[in-house]
Amino acid sequence: SETDPPNFIQKQAIDVVTDINMLRVFKTFLETTPQLVVQIYILMQHGKNNFYQYAAIIMSFCGISFSTVDYQISLRKSLPDKDEFRVLPKLVYLFYKLLTITSWILSISLITLLSVRSSVILLIFLWICGFTWTLKQHTTFCKSKKMEYLYRTVVGIILIFTFFNVKGRKTKVCIFIYYVTHTVVSLGILLVYMFWKPSIIKEIHFTIVSILTILSLVLGIIFLVVYYRCFHPTAYCRPQACSDEVDGEAGQKDRMQIGRFQNFIMQ
Repeated sequence: SETDPPNFIQKQAIDVVTDINMLRVFKTFLETTPQLVVQIYILMQHGKNNFYQYAAIIMSFCGISFSTVDYQISLRKSLPDKDEFRVLPKLVYLFYKLLTITSWILSISLITLLSVRSSVILLIFLWICGFTWTLKQHTTFCKSKKMEYLYRTVVGIILIFTFFNVKGRKTKVCIFIYYVTHTVVSLGILLVYMFWKPSIIKEIHFTIVSILTILSLVLGIIFLVVYYRCFHPTAYCRPQACSDEVDGEAGQKDRMQIGRFQNFIMQ
């Protein structure tokens, strides 16, 4: 309303931008990641070297990673008392997402090349795990139950490819289990190739993809540890001492302090 102070109006605008960026992340993972898996699968299946295909794959990986960084930047601005997302943390977070997502999508492409049925079963199983974890978080981001379950379904799909904190709580154990699982599955896929189809190992595409999978996984975990040890805030909301306020301003401040994780896409 016209009586709202400028800082409250600015906070509302930032919140809306954060919601838009989150929806952009949803669109990216629902649209780009399946296409990326299919592109890599076709490239390895036919073994044709095409510069435009490689360029498209690289741009897709970068697009997915940049969307997660944009969302993180908006989220940092929307959450109260959260440190500013500076250049170095942005780069560390970008490389963490880029490398871990790259490793995992390459692993999915490898198992798809081995057996499409096994790949579908693995993805469905991972989605069920992600959806179940989201249900246990008891999210309340949407106004209706139907939209809430749709939200949880989409988050389950995102969790197939990268970790997504849906409640803003401490997730040290969850993220450790998540990436340990991805590491075990990725190494398991490579071991299956060694014992099941050793002839494919001699192909140049498999060698390149395998090296990239392991290298990006190791580097991605390193950037993950650096980010969460050095640049990730330990708390989203910190209590602040309040001085005497003019009548009417306290209510507006309370409205601004509502946690973003309590009203995520309710505007």
